[in-house]
Parts: sequence; structure tokens; C-alpha cells
Amino acid sequence: MTPYRCCAPLIAALALAGCATRSGDVAPLLTDPSLFAALGCESLHDETDRVRQRAAEVAYTLDERSGTNIVALGLGVTVFWPALVAMRPTGPDAQELARLKGRDEALQRALADKGCPPAPELLPAARAAGLPIAVGDLLVYEERAAAGGPARELRLTVNALRRHEIDFAAQGDAREPARPWVQDPYGNQPEALPGQGWLAWKRLLRPDMKLGDVLAGDLVPPQVPREATGAARVRGQVIALGVKHSLGRPFDAAVIELFGEVPGGGLGTRVDGVMVVDRKSGVLLRLELHSGNPEYALRRTLVRIDPPAAAR
Repeated sequence: MTPYRCCAPLIAALALAGCATRSGDVAPLLTDPSLFAALGCESLHDETDRVRQRAAEVAYTLDERSGTNIVALGLGVTVFWPALVAMRPTGPDAQELARLKGRDEALQRALADKGCPPAPELLPAARAAGLPIAVGDLLVYEERAAAGGPARELRLTVNALRRHEIDFAAQGDAREPARPWVQDPYGNQPEALPGQGWLAWKRLLRPDMKLGDVLAGDLVPPQVPREATGAARVRGQVIALGVKHSLGRPFDAAVIELFGEVPGGGLGTRVDGVMVVDRKSGVLLRLELHSGNPEYALRRTLVRIDPPAAAR
């Protein structure tokens, strides 16, 4: 995913926000690049990722507090600084963004001074080894309507572990042609569109979720636009954390209670449920939704993980 492609929604939002604060209004808190003199290129890239992930966390908090949705993140650790400061941060938020912006600029100078190449697109091997999934793994989900009915399979094969996203090949069953399925590192599908055939979510999950965190995002229905009622705006709260040893893998699980409204029918329809995701990779472990709208009434459960054929 190219930086421009990631940030296009943010640029469009800023164009509509004529009175938004200019990027220069939040001056970076200067950081001495010499602090990073001992770091190699890979470590500098990793530290840049950490700084930008923290900036994304601040942006999520600001976005939820203001209710403006000016930063429609779901972009992993890709950060468009003018969009962040255009949210008019004040007090501790402004100070934190100034600190992060200054640190990011110092890191970019340190990278330039060392002549470092651009950050590799793929996740470094050491970071990839810390995830509960690997390239070539096949994640098999069972999905059925919450009220019962026949089960169907969603099969996701891990094609690539990238710095800012995980690329899967998705199939309804082994006979179907595979289609791209891209998630950010937290489990959102930034480009999920109606018509892909499976319910997905955008801008819902965030970096480093903690107990009690309040979330907000969209559930995108599976049907084509003319048949769908539109994305459901939902809120959630992290109600439990813990390591879950499931399917032979240790998952750093977050349990999230969800509730919201499905648009359509004038008054809309309630949707509520529970989602369990791995905080390290964004892999969904279980989703259970209840709604009077059948597009949002389902159970999706990860039932097995098949390793690559060469590893069996």
C-alpha cells in the first residue's frame, strides 16, 4: 500500500475542513538526532514505526473524543502529520503530538545522515517471529447465521507480513478463486467494500488496546451496495485481556463488547455482540453479532490453522 493511497482519505477530509489548524500551528518539540547515532538502519526504521504507532493512538483518541472523524485511520502506522494536527489538539494531546512529531523528524534526519534506504516493505524477520501466524498459514473460519442455519467456510491464506498490513488470499472454499484480503496490523480492513461477500470492519480496532478502552468504527455489510443497508456505526469496549492458547498458538487476546445501529428503515436496527482478536496480529478469533438485520447476525469462529505444506 503506497503512502499516497493510504493518506488519500485524510487529504480529502482536510480539503473539507477549511477552518482546521495548519500543520505549523503545532510545532514539533525538537529532538537531537544524535540520540539515535548508535542505532543501525533497521533499528531506526523500527523506532519510526513505534513513534508513528503512538501518534496513531493519539489520533484515534482525539477522533473519538471530537466525533469529527477527520482522521479516518485504519492505516496502521502510516501517519500523515498535517491531518493529525488539523484535529486541533490542545493540552496534553498537543504536547504529545509535538513530542512525537519532533522525534519523527529527528529519526528521519538520522536515517538520512546514515544513508539508510527506505524501510523494507516486509516485516523484519525478528518482528514476524513474534506473531502467532506465519507466511503460508491457512486460517479456516466457520461462519453461520446467529439464529442457526448451514455453516460456510472463510479460508484466509497468509501471503505476506508487511510493516503496515497483512496480505491474505481469501476463499469461500477451496474450489473458489482466491481474492485479495488486506488487514492492517490491528485487524481492520482499510479498504473493505460492500459486495466482497463477507462482513468486515473499518477503523474499529486500534494499536495496543488496553482494558477499558472505548472503540468506534464501521461494520461493512457483505452484500452489494444496492442491496445493503449501509455500514453500521458501532462502538465497543475492551472488557477482558489474556493469553489464549488455542489451535496450538499463543494468542494475546482482547475481548471486545460491541453495540451500535444499522442504518435503514428510518429508525435503524440495533446490533450488538462480542469480538475476540489477537492484539499482536489483528487475527480474529471469534465474532458473534446479534441483530434484527440478517446481514449483521452471524457467528464467525477460527476453527483451525493449517501450516504451510512444507512445514507439515
